[in-house]
Amino acid sequence: MQASDTPTTAVPPPPLAAPWPVVPPGPERPRQRPRLLQFAIFIAAVSWYFCVRALAESASNGLRLRFDLEDVQPVMEALFELFLVVLGLALLRAIERRRAPLRMTLGLPRRATSRAEWATGAAIGWGLAVASVLPMALARTLNVRLWATPRAFELLGLSLITLAVATLARDMGLHGYAFQRLIDAIGPVRATIAMALLSAVYTGFNPAASGAAIAISVAMSVLVSLCWLRTHAIWLLWGLRFAWAASTAVLFGLPVAGNAAYSTVFETRAVGPHWLTGGGYGPAAALLSGVILLGGIAVLVRATDDYAWDYTHPPIIPAGYDVTILPPAAHVAMEEAAKAAPVSPASLVQILPAAPQIPGVPTSPE
Repeated sequence: MQASDTPTTAVPPPPLAAPWPVVPPGPERPRQRPRLLQFAIFIAAVSWYFCVRALAESASNGLRLRFDLEDVQPVMEALFELFLVVLGLALLRAIERRRAPLRMTLGLPRRATSRAEWATGAAIGWGLAVASVLPMALARTLNVRLWATPRAFELLGLSLITLAVATLARDMGLHGYAFQRLIDAIGPVRATIAMALLSAVYTGFNPAASGAAIAISVAMSVLVSLCWLRTHAIWLLWGLRFAWAASTAVLFGLPVAGNAAYSTVFETRAVGPHWLTGGGYGPAAALLSGVILLGGIAVLVRATDDYAWDYTHPPIIPAGYDVTILPPAAHVAMEEAAKAAPVSPASLVQILPAAPQIPGVPTSPE
């Protein structure tokens, strides 16, 4: 049986289109690391920080005894602590094989608002210290002694340097790196709670600490954790902690966590109820300070709205998938046939422009 020579109008099925290319939405994402590894690195970073404190104290005491450097011993201890913290965290970064710059790993990114962030934190820390000490002054519980000697002012400068370096080393070791790894392991909320519990345990080992001091240390830990969560850097946190410690110890002459060594020009003794003064531990053990810290959390959140928007929200990256819908084969065949067919002049229709119609004026036919 022979095939018919009569042309058929059947349209062949369209060819199968190639699969759409998959385009990843946005730039390459950082490689996700196992959560257990992140938690192990957090434990290592925290352990290294507490070991560093013991090593720095031992080394500075050795140099003090060897070269009779009694006045600069706290500064040397803070510098040793900062150096060892950076060295240990750089080693952990190499083990973890992170490609981010060391400044980013330590929580000190280079940005245009770094000075403003530090100043904002310092203003909040100073305000919290003033709000904690002002009720003591109004209640007349402060006995202040002034030492206006050249050596006292020299020690004041050394105290400020010591507090600046020591607070930087602490914030860098605990929140600049360790807190980041803990967030990657268990999330920001659980990480904040875990850091608060760690602060409570650490404060509990201080012989001068009371129950109120432990509770206030939890509130302070939540406050400084929010500093990181709102900016993803330690500029704000460093300014807040330094201003709190410097205002309490150097400006008001009160002990900080039971340590009164930084009170050089002003030496203050608080006599009054423990809930107001904190006793020998300082304002960090006064219940009134805990209430003030809770208010400071609200102030911090309100003051960092712009930083949170700029640095904590992921950038919006335009992306999508290439969607190309091929026309039906019958439509393509009709267009090709129309292009190939000759155009007859008789089939063309000319459309003349219409003359304007004016009411009452007859138009002449053409």
